[in-house]
Amino acid sequence: MDRMSEIQTFVQVAESGGIGAAADRLGVAKSAVSRRLKDLEERLGVRLVNRTTRQLSLTDTGKSYYERASQILADLEDADQTAAAVHGALSGRLKIAGPQSFGVLHLLPAVTSFLEKHPELWIDLDVNDRRVDVVNEGFDLAVRVGQLEDSSLIARRLAPVRNIVCASPGYLERHGTPKRPEDLMGHSYLRYSNVPERRIFSWIDEQGRERVVNPKARFVANNGEILQAAAEAGLGIISQPTFLIHKAVEEGRLVPILTDIEWWQLGAYALYPPGRHLSAKVRAFVDHLVSCFGDPPYWDERMPISRGKPVHAI
Repeated sequence: MDRMSEIQTFVQVAESGGIGAAADRLGVAKSAVSRRLKDLEERLGVRLVNRTTRQLSLTDTGKSYYERASQILADLEDADQTAAAVHGALSGRLKIAGPQSFGVLHLLPAVTSFLEKHPELWIDLDVNDRRVDVVNEGFDLAVRVGQLEDSSLIARRLAPVRNIVCASPGYLERHGTPKRPEDLMGHSYLRYSNVPERRIFSWIDEQGRERVVNPKARFVANNGEILQAAAEAGLGIISQPTFLIHKAVEEGRLVPILTDIEWWQLGAYALYPPGRHLSAKVRAFVDHLVSCFGDPPYWDERMPISRGKPVHAI
Protein backbone atom coordinates (compact mmCIF):
# COMPACT_ATOMS: atom_id res chain seq x y z
CA MET A 1 0.00 0.00 0.00
CA ASP A 2 1.42 3.42 -0.92
CA ARG A 3 2.41 5.86 1.74
CA MET A 4 -0.17 8.55 0.83
CA SER A 5 -3.09 6.12 1.10
CA GLU A 6 -1.91 5.08 4.56
CA ILE A 7 -1.75 8.71 5.70
CA GLN A 8 -5.14 9.58 4.19
CA THR A 9 -6.69 6.55 5.88
CA PHE A 10 -5.20 7.41 9.27
CA VAL A 11 -6.48 11.00 9.05
CA GLN A 12 -9.97 9.76 8.18
CA VAL A 13 -9.91 7.33 11.13
CA ALA A 14 -8.83 10.14 13.47
CA GLU A 15 -11.47 12.57 12.21
CA SER A 16 -14.38 10.13 12.05
CA GLY A 17 -13.55 8.38 15.32
CA GLY A 18 -13.73 4.84 14.02
CA ILE A 19 -12.71 2.37 11.36
CA GLY A 20 -16.25 1.81 10.11
CA ALA A 21 -16.95 5.52 9.66
CA ALA A 22 -13.60 6.02 7.95
CA ALA A 23 -14.37 3.15 5.58
CA ASP A 24 -17.68 4.78 4.66
CA ARG A 25 -15.98 8.10 3.94
CA LEU A 26 -13.27 6.47 1.86
CA GLY A 27 -15.63 4.09 0.09
CA VAL A 28 -13.61 0.98 0.97
CA ALA A 29 -14.08 -2.09 3.15
CA LYS A 30 -13.35 -1.90 6.88
CA SER A 31 -10.72 -4.58 6.44
CA ALA A 32 -8.87 -2.29 4.00
CA VAL A 33 -8.87 0.54 6.54
CA SER A 34 -7.57 -1.77 9.29
CA ARG A 35 -4.84 -3.08 7.03
CA ARG A 36 -3.68 0.39 5.97
CA LEU A 37 -3.63 1.56 9.59
CA LYS A 38 -1.60 -1.48 10.64
CA ASP A 39 0.85 -1.01 7.76
CA LEU A 40 1.37 2.63 8.71
CA GLU A 41 2.08 1.80 12.34
CA GLU A 42 4.51 -0.96 11.33
CA ARG A 43 6.31 1.33 8.90
CA LEU A 44 6.67 4.05 11.56
CA GLY A 45 7.42 1.59 14.36
CA VAL A 46 4.95 3.28 16.75
CA ARG A 47 1.37 2.83 17.91
CA LEU A 48 -0.87 5.63 16.66
CA VAL A 49 -4.25 4.33 17.80
CA ASN A 50 -5.54 2.71 20.98
CA ARG A 51 -8.11 0.06 20.07
CA THR A 52 -10.76 -1.39 22.35
CA THR A 53 -13.92 -3.31 21.61
CA ARG A 54 -16.05 -0.18 22.03
CA GLN A 55 -13.96 2.81 21.04
CA LEU A 56 -10.88 4.04 19.29
CA SER A 57 -8.62 6.85 20.44
CA LEU A 58 -5.31 8.35 19.39
CA THR A 59 -2.15 7.86 21.39
CA ASP A 60 -0.07 10.93 22.22
CA THR A 61 2.15 10.09 19.27
CA GLY A 62 -0.95 9.61 17.14
CA LYS A 63 -2.25 13.07 18.08
CA SER A 64 1.03 14.70 17.10
CA TYR A 65 1.18 12.73 13.87
CA TYR A 66 -2.43 13.62 13.04
CA GLU A 67 -1.76 17.36 13.42
CA ARG A 68 1.13 17.23 10.95
CA ALA A 69 -0.47 14.74 8.57
CA SER A 70 -3.80 16.57 8.35
CA GLN A 71 -2.01 19.85 7.64
CA ILE A 72 0.04 18.21 4.90
CA LEU A 73 -3.09 16.81 3.26
CA ALA A 74 -4.81 20.18 3.55
CA ASP A 75 -1.82 21.90 1.94
CA LEU A 76 -1.80 19.38 -0.90
CA GLU A 77 -5.50 19.87 -1.53
CA ASP A 78 -5.07 23.64 -1.39
CA ALA A 79 -2.26 23.42 -3.94
CA ASP A 80 -4.48 21.39 -6.25
CA GLN A 81 -7.41 23.75 -5.82
CA THR A 82 -5.29 26.86 -6.31
CA ALA A 83 -3.85 25.48 -9.54
CA ALA A 84 -7.32 24.51 -10.77
CA ALA A 85 -8.81 27.85 -9.75
CA VAL A 86 -6.51 29.61 -12.19
CA HIS A 87 -8.69 28.10 -14.89
CA GLY A 88 -11.91 28.62 -12.92
CA ALA A 89 -12.26 24.96 -11.98
CA LEU A 90 -12.90 23.85 -8.40
CA SER A 91 -13.40 20.25 -7.38
CA GLY A 92 -13.76 18.05 -4.34
CA ARG A 93 -15.91 18.30 -1.24
CA LEU A 94 -16.97 21.36 0.72
CA LYS A 95 -18.65 20.74 4.09
CA ILE A 96 -20.76 23.69 5.28
CA ALA A 97 -22.92 24.36 8.33
CA GLY A 98 -25.64 26.99 8.49
CA PRO A 99 -28.65 28.10 10.58
CA GLN A 100 -31.97 26.56 9.64
CA SER A 101 -34.20 29.43 8.50
CA PHE A 102 -31.42 31.51 6.96
CA GLY A 103 -30.03 28.36 5.38
CA VAL A 104 -33.27 27.39 3.67
CA LEU A 105 -34.21 30.89 2.55
CA HIS A 106 -30.86 32.36 1.51
CA LEU A 107 -27.94 29.97 1.88
CA LEU A 108 -29.47 27.23 -0.28
CA PRO A 109 -30.00 29.48 -3.35
CA ALA A 110 -26.40 30.68 -3.03
CA VAL A 111 -25.15 27.08 -2.79
CA THR A 112 -27.19 26.13 -5.86
CA SER A 113 -25.76 28.92 -8.01
CA PHE A 114 -22.24 28.13 -6.78
CA LEU A 115 -22.56 24.48 -7.76
CA GLU A 116 -23.81 25.51 -11.18
CA LYS A 117 -20.57 27.45 -11.68
CA HIS A 118 -18.38 24.56 -10.47
CA PRO A 119 -19.72 21.20 -11.72
CA GLU A 120 -16.74 19.26 -10.32
CA LEU A 121 -17.45 20.45 -6.78
CA TRP A 122 -19.86 18.79 -4.34
CA ILE A 123 -21.23 20.24 -1.12
CA ASP A 124 -22.32 18.67 2.15
CA LEU A 125 -24.69 21.19 3.78
CA ASP A 126 -25.76 20.79 7.42
CA VAL A 127 -28.65 23.16 8.20
CA ASN A 128 -29.26 23.31 11.92
CA ASP A 129 -29.61 26.00 14.60
CA ARG A 130 -27.13 24.28 16.92
CA ARG A 131 -23.62 25.71 17.22
CA VAL A 132 -21.45 23.17 15.43
CA ASP A 133 -17.80 22.61 16.33
CA VAL A 134 -16.28 23.65 13.03
CA VAL A 135 -12.86 22.10 13.61
CA ASN A 136 -13.71 18.88 15.45
CA GLU A 137 -16.70 18.07 13.24
CA GLY A 138 -14.70 18.55 10.07
CA PHE A 139 -16.53 21.54 8.57
CA ASP A 140 -14.74 23.71 6.05
CA LEU A 141 -16.80 26.68 7.16
CA ALA A 142 -19.96 27.65 9.03
CA VAL A 143 -22.39 30.46 8.31
CA ARG A 144 -23.77 32.04 11.47
CA VAL A 145 -26.23 34.82 12.17
CA GLY A 146 -25.90 36.62 15.49
CA GLN A 147 -23.31 37.69 17.98
CA LEU A 148 -19.89 36.16 17.48
CA GLU A 149 -18.30 34.42 20.42
CA ASP A 150 -14.59 34.60 21.14
CA SER A 151 -12.90 31.75 19.33
CA SER A 152 -9.89 30.87 17.22
CA LEU A 153 -12.04 30.85 14.07
CA ILE A 154 -11.60 33.45 11.35
CA ALA A 155 -14.76 35.48 10.65
CA ARG A 156 -15.79 37.38 7.54
CA ARG A 157 -18.93 39.49 7.55
CA LEU A 158 -21.30 38.53 4.76
CA ALA A 159 -24.18 40.95 5.30
CA PRO A 160 -25.87 43.08 7.96
CA VAL A 161 -28.91 41.56 9.65
CA ARG A 162 -31.51 44.13 10.68
CA ASN A 163 -34.59 43.55 12.76
CA ILE A 164 -38.05 44.98 12.25
CA VAL A 165 -41.10 45.10 14.51
CA CYS A 166 -44.41 44.16 12.93
CA ALA A 167 -47.85 42.60 13.38
CA SER A 168 -50.73 41.44 11.21
CA PRO A 169 -53.24 43.98 9.86
CA GLY A 170 -55.97 42.23 11.84
CA TYR A 171 -54.08 42.46 15.13
CA LEU A 172 -53.39 46.18 14.65
CA GLU A 173 -57.02 46.83 13.75
CA ARG A 174 -58.19 45.14 16.96
CA HIS A 175 -55.55 46.45 19.36
CA GLY A 176 -54.25 49.65 17.79
CA THR A 177 -50.83 50.57 16.40
CA PRO A 178 -48.02 51.45 18.86
CA LYS A 179 -46.75 54.99 18.28
CA ARG A 180 -43.78 54.85 20.67
CA PRO A 181 -41.60 51.94 21.86
CA GLU A 182 -43.12 52.33 25.34
CA ASP A 183 -46.53 51.48 23.85
CA LEU A 184 -45.31 47.91 23.27
CA MET A 185 -45.83 47.26 26.98
CA GLY A 186 -49.57 47.16 26.39
CA HIS A 187 -49.45 44.58 23.61
CA SER A 188 -49.10 40.83 23.22
CA TYR A 189 -45.57 39.94 22.27
CA LEU A 190 -44.24 36.83 20.49
CA ARG A 191 -40.63 36.17 21.57
CA TYR A 192 -37.77 34.28 19.96
CA SER A 193 -36.20 32.32 22.81
CA ASN A 194 -32.65 32.19 21.42
CA VAL A 195 -32.15 35.95 21.88
CA PRO A 196 -31.74 37.62 25.30
CA GLU A 197 -34.90 39.57 26.20
CA ARG A 198 -33.06 42.82 26.92
CA ARG A 199 -31.66 43.00 23.40
CA ILE A 200 -34.94 42.66 21.51
CA PHE A 201 -36.53 46.07 22.18
CA SER A 202 -33.59 48.40 22.78
CA TRP A 203 -32.85 51.67 21.00
CA ILE A 204 -31.00 54.97 21.35
CA ASP A 205 -33.12 58.01 22.22
CA GLU A 206 -32.59 61.61 21.08
CA GLN A 207 -30.25 62.27 23.99
CA GLY A 208 -28.01 59.36 22.99
CA ARG A 209 -29.13 57.14 25.86
CA GLU A 210 -29.92 53.48 25.45
CA ARG A 211 -33.54 52.70 26.20
CA VAL A 212 -35.15 49.31 26.71
CA VAL A 213 -38.69 47.99 27.04
CA ASN A 214 -39.50 44.39 27.95
CA PRO A 215 -43.11 43.52 27.19
CA LYS A 216 -44.37 40.26 28.61
CA ALA A 217 -44.26 37.48 26.03
CA ARG A 218 -47.55 35.75 25.35
CA PHE A 219 -45.90 33.08 23.20
CA VAL A 220 -42.26 31.93 23.13
CA ALA A 221 -40.66 29.67 20.49
CA ASN A 222 -37.17 28.81 19.29
CA ASN A 223 -38.04 29.04 15.60
CA GLY A 224 -38.58 32.29 13.71
CA GLU A 225 -40.88 30.78 11.10
CA ILE A 226 -43.24 29.53 13.81
CA LEU A 227 -43.32 33.00 15.34
CA GLN A 228 -43.99 34.54 11.95
CA ALA A 229 -46.95 32.20 11.42
CA ALA A 230 -48.29 33.10 14.87
CA ALA A 231 -47.98 36.81 14.10
CA GLU A 232 -49.75 36.39 10.77
CA ALA A 233 -52.53 34.60 12.65
CA GLY A 234 -52.94 37.74 14.78
CA LEU A 235 -51.54 36.49 18.08
CA GLY A 236 -49.28 39.47 18.72
CA ILE A 237 -46.32 41.64 17.77
CA ILE A 238 -42.95 40.22 16.72
CA SER A 239 -39.43 41.52 16.24
CA GLN A 240 -37.77 39.48 13.51
CA PRO A 241 -34.80 39.76 11.14
CA THR A 242 -35.76 41.14 7.75
CA PHE A 243 -34.20 38.16 5.95
CA LEU A 244 -36.98 36.04 7.44
CA ILE A 245 -40.08 38.21 7.08
CA HIS A 246 -39.39 40.47 4.10
CA LYS A 247 -41.81 38.61 1.83
CA ALA A 248 -44.60 38.67 4.42
CA VAL A 249 -44.12 42.45 4.67
CA GLU A 250 -43.99 42.93 0.90
CA GLU A 251 -47.18 40.90 0.49
CA GLY A 252 -49.01 42.75 3.26
CA ARG A 253 -49.37 39.79 5.61
CA LEU A 254 -47.37 41.69 8.22
CA VAL A 255 -47.26 45.45 8.76
CA PRO A 256 -44.05 47.15 10.01
CA ILE A 257 -44.45 49.49 12.97
CA LEU A 258 -42.10 51.97 14.68
CA THR A 259 -40.01 52.07 11.50
CA ASP A 260 -38.27 55.33 12.46
CA ILE A 261 -36.27 53.40 15.08
CA GLU A 262 -33.15 51.40 14.31
CA TRP A 263 -33.51 48.30 16.46
CA TRP A 264 -30.64 46.01 17.41
CA GLN A 265 -28.59 44.77 14.51
CA LEU A 266 -26.51 41.65 14.05
CA GLY A 267 -24.64 40.22 11.10
CA ALA A 268 -24.30 37.14 8.96
CA TYR A 269 -20.76 35.73 9.06
CA ALA A 270 -18.68 33.03 7.46
CA LEU A 271 -16.45 31.28 10.02
CA TYR A 272 -13.57 29.00 9.11
CA PRO A 273 -10.50 27.54 10.84
CA PRO A 274 -7.30 29.58 10.85
CA GLY A 275 -4.42 28.40 8.74
CA ARG A 276 -1.50 29.54 6.68
CA HIS A 277 -3.65 29.60 3.56
CA LEU A 278 -7.37 29.73 3.00
CA SER A 279 -8.28 26.97 0.56
CA ALA A 280 -9.29 28.12 -2.91
CA LYS A 281 -12.75 26.55 -2.72
CA VAL A 282 -13.55 28.09 0.69
CA ARG A 283 -12.30 31.48 -0.45
CA ALA A 284 -14.34 31.24 -3.66
CA PHE A 285 -17.49 30.22 -1.80
CA VAL A 286 -17.22 33.01 0.77
CA ASP A 287 -16.66 35.55 -2.02
CA HIS A 288 -19.73 34.11 -3.74
CA LEU A 289 -21.86 34.58 -0.61
CA VAL A 290 -20.78 38.21 -0.27
CA SER A 291 -21.71 38.90 -3.88
CA CYS A 292 -25.06 37.07 -3.54
CA PHE A 293 -26.22 38.87 -0.40
CA GLY A 294 -24.87 42.39 -0.90
CA ASP A 295 -24.75 45.35 1.48
CA PRO A 296 -27.49 46.33 1.89
CA PRO A 297 -28.66 42.76 1.26
CA TYR A 298 -31.32 42.07 -1.35
CA TRP A 299 -33.91 41.18 1.29
CA ASP A 300 -33.76 44.77 2.62
CA GLU A 301 -34.37 46.46 -0.73
CA ARG A 302 -38.06 47.14 -0.10
CA MET A 303 -38.05 47.17 3.69
CA PRO A 304 -39.19 50.38 5.49
CA ILE A 305 -36.33 50.37 7.98
CA SER A 306 -34.21 53.08 9.51
CA ARG A 307 -30.72 53.54 8.10
CA GLY A 308 -29.38 55.35 11.13
CA LYS A 309 -26.73 54.15 13.53
CA PRO A 310 -28.00 50.94 15.15
CA VAL A 311 -27.85 49.97 18.76
CA HIS A 312 -26.08 46.69 19.50
CA ALA A 313 -24.41 46.58 16.11
CA ILE A 314 -22.22 43.48 16.14
